Amino acid sequence: MTASFTELGLSQELLKAVEDLGFEEPSPIQVLAIPALLTGKDAVGQAQTGTGKTAAFGLPILEKIASGKSVQALVLCPTRELAIQVSEELSKLAVHKRGVSVLPIYGGQPIERQLRALAKGAQVVVGTPGRVIDHLQRGTLRLNEARIVVLDEADEMLDMGFIHDVTRLLDRMDKRKNLGLFSATISREVMDIAWVYQRDAEEVTVREDEQNKPDIKQFRMDVSYDGKAEAIAKILNETGFDRCMVFCNTKGNTERITKFLQM
Repeated sequence: MTASFTELGLSQELLKAVEDLGFEEPSPIQVLAIPALLTGKDAVGQAQTGTGKTAAFGLPILEKIASGKSVQALVLCPTRELAIQVSEELSKLAVHKRGVSVLPIYGGQPIERQLRALAKGAQVVVGTPGRVIDHLQRGTLRLNEARIVVLDEADEMLDMGFIHDVTRLLDRMDKRKNLGLFSATISREVMDIAWVYQRDAEEVTVREDEQNKPDIKQFRMDVSYDGKAEAIAKILNETGFDRCMVFCNTKGNTERITKFLQM
């Protein structure tokens, strides 16, 4: 499966961006997915987080779009954090492509800023389903020229209840040529989308092994609800991490944990 980015048929602009980012050789998911999407095939890609899925669909997207004000590609993400992350990575990959811009649109950001950015024109939009539909209903986003659609972390997006928003968007984009579904796990709901909206999709599955295993250690601790804050404090005190991120499920919990850790 070993290959180089040059062998994958990428343009000099993208190869230069890849080199700038320090990527020496493509990951397994990139080796399998990039040629499929470049040739116009739909794809279902399964690989663990941290194995390069964003570049696996991002490089083919950027290869196939041209300058102009119309949106030519749409990437849907389940959360605004992921939308921002994907947009930033695609922008880095597009740095040497003149006239190509990537725009994130998501809830929680002032919509006026997004309206101004959309008016200027963007070729790639990365967004959460709800905010994308909001712009479509306002008439501030048009997807009639979009030919490429990617659902990133598709399983999580459908688990969060976005299936109706996703199908509404896909139904409106009847001119699309490519549909990519990328996910860490392929659930029944993801396959339902694939069966209905894809045509002869290329199935790209990368099993975790020592070569493509992300450098991430995972473990869980079962604690009572009232003991979570103390458990976090103990982990921080005893592990000596230089940096740490704590994810909370509500605004109230975020404020409570922050105040506790500050004390």
